[in-house]
Amino acid sequence: MIEIGKINQLRVVKHVDFGVYLDGGDEYNEILLPRRYVPNDCQINDTIDVFIYFDSEDRIIATTETPFAMVGDFAALLVKSASSIGAFLDLGLQKDLLVPFSEQKLPMTEGETYVVYLYVDELTKRIVGSAKLDKFLKKTPGTYQEGQQVDLLICQQTDLGYKAIINNTDSGLLYKGEVFQPLAIGEKIKGFVNKVRDDGKIDLILHKPGYEKVNDISTLILDKLKREGGFIAVTDKSPSEIIYKLFGVSKKTYKKAVGALFKDRHIAITDKGIKIPDEKR
Repeated sequence: MIEIGKINQLRVVKHVDFGVYLDGGDEYNEILLPRRYVPNDCQINDTIDVFIYFDSEDRIIATTETPFAMVGDFAALLVKSASSIGAFLDLGLQKDLLVPFSEQKLPMTEGETYVVYLYVDELTKRIVGSAKLDKFLKKTPGTYQEGQQVDLLICQQTDLGYKAIINNTDSGLLYKGEVFQPLAIGEKIKGFVNKVRDDGKIDLILHKPGYEKVNDISTLILDKLKREGGFIAVTDKSPSEIIYKLFGVSKKTYKKAVGALFKDRHIAITDKGIKIPDEKR
């Protein structure tokens, strides 16, 4: 069965001057792969990986180009132009992705990047996009465990922090008090599930939560101290941004790790920073 807007493995059935035809099954019969995309030494019955879509004249067509996103994906795409029909976003193909006005939360602006969901319009069979993301996300969250690593797509900044799409299916929130690095809309980043609330909402974090993370950071702090000659000029009063730049964690996690190291007498704490005690060097 042919999947519009996705990669299909199709068999070559006919050579013509302007390309080759691929087996489109009972529904589409034959699908053209234009000559510029035909691999060298292509033979009848060869199987080719192709992306399938409808062109501007509503003809089904194949390409060996890989688009920036496929049907079923959430993706950040650049607006190339806007018209009375809607906005046209760069999909990495000769044909741009249409986001109709009805699928825009706010009017899209040329040159700006927006996170959209790609789907096939049931009436036209064309690939279209929507910026109304919530209706394509799962209504009930999947089964996530605290500390589970997930793939995130940053999709919106709010007063609370950043909304992110989790594993291309669910939504969650990174609270601004837990974010110590610049994030951009459309950025893909690894994160962790911090908590699944009773109402099903998911709290996210960019570093691994819990005691295991404290142990990891404790080792990192000691290693960095050794590389810096036994002293680092950072205290519990240092800005969160400085701590994140040095160790990649929140100030809260850093303080836990330093406290554990101090308790075990691996480090000494001064009013100017932390150091390895002389007797440990």
